[in-house]
Formats: sequence, structure tokens, C-alpha cells
Amino acid sequence: MIGRILLAAVAAGLIAGAFVSGAQMLKVVPLIYAAEAYETPATTEAHSHSHDAAAAESGHNHDHDTAAWAPEDGVERITYTALTNIVLGAGFALLIAAGMTLRGRATDWRQGLIWGASGFLAFSLLPALGLPPELPGMAAADLTGRQIWWAMTVAASAGGLALIAFGSNWALRFLGAALLIIPHIVGAPHPDEFSTGGVPAELAAQFVATSLVTAGVFWLLLGALTGHFIGRGLQTD
Repeated sequence: MIGRILLAAVAAGLIAGAFVSGAQMLKVVPLIYAAEAYETPATTEAHSHSHDAAAAESGHNHDHDTAAWAPEDGVERITYTALTNIVLGAGFALLIAAGMTLRGRATDWRQGLIWGASGFLAFSLLPALGLPPELPGMAAADLTGRQIWWAMTVAASAGGLALIAFGSNWALRFLGAALLIIPHIVGAPHPDEFSTGGVPAELAAQFVATSLVTAGVFWLLLGALTGHFIGRGLQTD
């Protein structure tokens, strides 16, 4: 059983990670390149940006420290992005597979879509309400504070969705709904002054929308594939 779960997660992560890498190269990365053309030495020193492809899809913030190593544009960046997406896809698929198995019910790609949609909400959409994906050069708050808020929001969102879906009474479901709201009442850290850093507002808005759509496709595909592979594996027992 454990072997089948691992195999299903790896297969789902490989397919979904490869697919979303192609989507990123076509739709997301060109927007990043376009934004980099607006960077100036001042904004390059003042702001950081990094490519977290998973986050890519998870609605990911982009913080780039110019002193840190980064892959070269072209084949090297494409390769590292694809590998990151595949590894993260396999890890997320393993979480979905574990949840399905613990749930103890028959599963298929349709059930997988529900789990994938929940993953998208918890890891991408709900955190993006406070910290939307950012292009290079845009003003941002302290990186550590943003990472802490993002991690707390993901944990609260995942727990809240679980209580709403699996809670045995209305009190637990109400608590789940409260967990979804609390991080946004606390509020994400933001800079004292909002600025696109010279990046056109239309480009920033397009990047947010494209990143979230790509993340949504990634999670739905990952969930459907995981549900399909898990269901097929159980049928062969």
C-alpha cells in the first residue's frame, strides 16, 4: 500500500510538474522578463525577488536577492524550474494521497479534483488575498515577516477547510470558518508605501491573474491525477 501511494504521488507530481513548467514558460516567465526591464540599480538594491516555482504556482511571492546565486536565463533556469515543480508536485501529491487514504473511501479523479481545489485554496488563493504574487522591483515588506504570515495562513486555511469538510458538528465547522478568516483579520505585512517600482500596474495585475490561474490548473491536475492513480492502485488489490 505504501509503495503504491509513493508511486502514485511521484507519477502525479511528474506529470503535473512538467505540465505547469511548460505553462510557466509560456505565460508567467515572459511577464517576469518584462518586469525586469523596468528594474533600476536603486530598485535592484532596495528590493529582492526570487523564483519559487512551486509557489508558482502556489500563488507565490517572488523575492530576489542579487547577492544570492540564481540560475542563468535559458536552459539552466528552465531545468531548475521544472525540477522544482516536479519535486514540489510529488510532495503535494503525497499529502493529497495520504489524506485520501486516511479518509478511507473509494477515490477517483473526481474526488481528486476536490482535494486539488482545496490545495489551491489553502496554498495559493487564500494566502494571495493578503500577499499576491509580486514581480521583480515591486515594493514589499520584510521577507521574514511575509514568510511567517504565509506559513501561518496556509496552516490555518488547511485546518479550516478540513474542519468544514470533515467536522462532525456545526461548532467544528464554525471554528473552521473562523480559521479561514483570522489570518486576514491579523493582516499580512506590507511596506509603509505601496509602489510598483516602475512596473506598469497592468503588468503587475496580469502577473497576479496568470500566476493564480496557473496555480489553479496545477492543483486541479495534481489532484485529479493523484485520485486516479490511487483509485487504480486500490482496484488492483
